[in-house]
Amino acid sequence: MQLTQKETQFISELKGQEKVCIEKFTRYSQEAKDAQLKNLFTQLAGAEQGHLNTLTDIESGKQPRNNGGGNTAPTFTQTYGQADSEDKKHDCFLCSDSLGTEKHVSSLYNTSVFEFANPQLRDTLNGIQKAEQGHGKMIYDYMAANNMYS
Repeated sequence: MQLTQKETQFISELKGQEKVCIEKFTRYSQEAKDAQLKNLFTQLAGAEQGHLNTLTDIESGKQPRNNGGGNTAPTFTQTYGQADSEDKKHDCFLCSDSLGTEKHVSSLYNTSVFEFANPQLRDTLNGIQKAEQGHGKMIYDYMAANNMYS
């Protein structure tokens, strides 16, 4: 499968963003105070690695792996109440930053979908975009359960 120069540029940009997500979620899993949030960030880092693998396959001309989704959304129990503790503020910052990152990455995938001629690649990129939206939903759900989202 041969990519155009423009498609190759999009893949390169998407790979860069996935690498940022992997690094961010890996770091945040170590920094988070709440065990549920640590686990969420670990799960998201693994999913982003799957996305990076798919993009690497596309870039090298291989058939892409079906790696758009597959993550089961966790259910969160409340760790933090209404009061703002230092741990809550810290974890809220990590979540807010991560949610902003997911919004940005999802937007990049949205644009990319329209730039690829190959229908299979469009479907693959669309699947990853849906997964990115799912990641944002998981972060939102954690924040909502912990009185962090207003």
